[in-house]
Amino acid sequence: MQNNHNHRHRNGEENGEAHDNFFHYNEEDEKCEEGAYECTHCDVAKFRYPDGTVRLRNPHIELMDQDILYHLALGSESHDLVEMFGDVKFVCMGGTPKRMEAFAYYIMKEIGHKLPTGTTLQDISQYSYRYSMYKVGPILSVSHGMGVPSIGILLHEIIKLMYHAKAKDPIFFRIGTCGGIGLEGGTVVISDDAVNEMGQHHYEVPMLGKPVRRPAKLDRRLVRELRALADPEDPYETVIGTTMCANDFYEGQGRMDGAFCDYSESEKMAYLTHLQSNGVKNIEMEVVPFAALTHHAGIKAAVVCVALLDRLKGDQVCAPKEVLDEWQIRPQKLVGRYIKRYLQTKGRISFDGHGSMAVKSPRRFKLVQQESETFD
Repeated sequence: MQNNHNHRHRNGEENGEAHDNFFHYNEEDEKCEEGAYECTHCDVAKFRYPDGTVRLRNPHIELMDQDILYHLALGSESHDLVEMFGDVKFVCMGGTPKRMEAFAYYIMKEIGHKLPTGTTLQDISQYSYRYSMYKVGPILSVSHGMGVPSIGILLHEIIKLMYHAKAKDPIFFRIGTCGGIGLEGGTVVISDDAVNEMGQHHYEVPMLGKPVRRPAKLDRRLVRELRALADPEDPYETVIGTTMCANDFYEGQGRMDGAFCDYSESEKMAYLTHLQSNGVKNIEMEVVPFAALTHHAGIKAAVVCVALLDRLKGDQVCAPKEVLDEWQIRPQKLVGRYIKRYLQTKGRISFDGHGSMAVKSPRRFKLVQQESETFD
């Protein structure tokens, strides 16, 4: 199939709509010239077409008759992805379907998005039975499940979705929970760096029997902008720091309350204090693949989490449910402030529509739905 992306090599302002520049850095951490798609210091040309749309780093996709995003129950020929998602500017991810449904309703209120009378938000990926996805104007709210494999699968398909939809300069956020290190429960952490359990700043994936490492980097400018939006009157602290990503909830995070534990309390505390002395503020289970895959795709991304406990004081989350519910809203508020400010700046604070399906081929639509259900 001939893929229609030749138009992307034209100037992105031909249609009268300028797009955001991708802020990129060279190896010396110096910001390259904004909008320089043929920058001599880095390979930003791999990341974007001149109109700001996502350039996939996979030449095989263009040769496919149809690209089925079967964990999302969507397809490039069964659905009109440009119609459905072409206006997406923000992709917000969190662990559970309920949390991301709640965020969708929260952000809908914040930006003044109105649903048509008698309608409700639709879970676009309901037939996948894996992830939930809601669209509120230019915002996607998606659940990513728990852990590295789950968010990795989602990121591959969401990045491809942005490509097929021709979305311009999308920004990704992960909104989540974590365990703090020396931070009181309820503290909000903006990640400015990501490390794995060994303190390494990369995401390692075995490919064809060989380990491949990709650097885990987050957008520094986005981190600063988010921190600037923390309200001094917030009844909690918002901090910036390194986030450690674990592949396991129990032993991988030095907990002593799992089914197994082969270390002592003193060994655990020595490990946690070592992390703290190296600038690690919190531990969660997704930041490394999130940072690495968005960076590899040239997508600006940030992670904002709330600490549910101080790991230096214990392993189990003991706060009452109503307290936890309030804490989990805190990262949503900060990301919501960023989105609202961005849309106000761009003069796009009111939207119509509610993320309905746009079917291109009814036959292919049914086949894609059946394909996704097969994997239940």
